[in-house]
Amino acid sequence: MSTNMLFTCVGRRNYLINYFKEALNNQGKIFASDVDVNAPAMIDADVALVVPNIYDASYIPTIINLIKTHNINAVISLNDFELPILSKHKKSIETQTGAKIIISSEAVIDLAFDKLKTANFLKNIGLNTPKTFDSLELAISEIKKENLTFPLVVKDRWGSASMNINYAENIEELELIYKYLYLRLKNSTNALANKDETNIPLIIQEKIIGKEYGIDILNDFEGNYVGTFVREKLNMRSGETDRAVSVIDEKFNDLGKIISTHLKHYGNLDCDVFVSNNKIYVLELNPRFGGGYPFSHEAGINIAAIYIEWINNRINISKFNNYKSEVMYSKCDRMLKNSR
Repeated sequence: MSTNMLFTCVGRRNYLINYFKEALNNQGKIFASDVDVNAPAMIDADVALVVPNIYDASYIPTIINLIKTHNINAVISLNDFELPILSKHKKSIETQTGAKIIISSEAVIDLAFDKLKTANFLKNIGLNTPKTFDSLELAISEIKKENLTFPLVVKDRWGSASMNINYAENIEELELIYKYLYLRLKNSTNALANKDETNIPLIIQEKIIGKEYGIDILNDFEGNYVGTFVREKLNMRSGETDRAVSVIDEKFNDLGKIISTHLKHYGNLDCDVFVSNNKIYVLELNPRFGGGYPFSHEAGINIAAIYIEWINNRINISKFNNYKSEVMYSKCDRMLKNSR
């Protein structure tokens, strides 16, 4: 059975394009769309498609037209800022085209995109997460009461890819960083993503010191738990994992089940966690493929092939899960020639 897939906002995710091409085994095509004709991942797709900006009124009609024109069976978004837009129009797109939009509900996308809501959700389901504040005054009050200690993290409440993350070592730095970032955010992409000016666009969190892990929590397309796949981050670059080693540990499996059961996301969920003093702290939930997915894939969980099975209503996926521990990989860059 032939399966055509469209990846939107592909950016630099060449590895995903190639994993899915390999999984399709010539039984379909991979289409990639981006606002930038020279986005690196466009090179590796079977067909590259240039589209309007995600905030343009013509964006969703363009996606619908592409799905119909190219007989697309499934759509996957790779961009945090597009997720709320695509999720909002999921039902309409599926009704008009018959394609499956592999994306979580608007509620899940909103919760994961809003880091304050994420922290509150994690606390409410009994998991550890850094102390989080959306008020500079409240954070300073807690510091003076010795309920909060430096260093502290100041970052976008609706952030992506570790943008605008800063660290404060004292109250003076905290005040300066907070005010500087607040001014910068007024005209940023994040301001477009969240136009409700009554919400504070920054959060302040305690910095957890410990070992950092990335986790892929896989649900099926109905939100049912499938598995948890963990890697210890050994090196980071520009907010993404640069070197990692796979881990199998029951405590992470238990964590994955708890998050899956309460969140009910669709497909893959990328999570960032720290282990400090034998406690697991969950920092972020990203309902999409993350930059660390290649480490899980190379350690033996082929989510690309699993997605294709589910798209074609096949449920026997056990042959695509051969996850092993102690598998270490590093990322590297490669040169791509662009057309002019």
